[in-house]
Amino acid sequence: MYPDDGFRELSRQECLRFLPKVPVGRVVFTRQALPAVLPVNFGTADDGAVLLRTSVASALVSAIAGAVVAFEADEFDALAHSGWSVVVTGTATLVTDPDEHARLLREGPRAWHPAPDDVFVRVAPELVTGRELVDGRTPYGGRLST
Repeated sequence: MYPDDGFRELSRQECLRFLPKVPVGRVVFTRQALPAVLPVNFGTADDGAVLLRTSVASALVSAIAGAVVAFEADEFDALAHSGWSVVVTGTATLVTDPDEHARLLREGPRAWHPAPDDVFVRVAPELVTGRELVDGRTPYGGRLST
């Protein structure tokens, strides 16, 4: 970040506290050697991992299982000139432990369109970064008008 750009870098702990405040984020992955982004609902685990729920037959599962992906969630208020953005980058793996799968079926993220073959994908929080818009400043240091 640049000095006086109106953003404050968030600590890992702050990032992990912000994530559960919103219901939807975006998973960023590679599809046919090109970047792809899909909006998804999600949950978070105690260790900061991002949890996605989808059908085992979904194209998303085959595209991200075992791959390094990024997950981004944010919240902005255009009128108040405030908000935050968090990115979790890490390896996406299928949850295969039967006990954990059963627990996530009860307590994990809800599917937008439930399917009988739902699976959970865990994005490990290997790199967690974020920033918060503060002070209503423009990227060039000037004040935003209200």
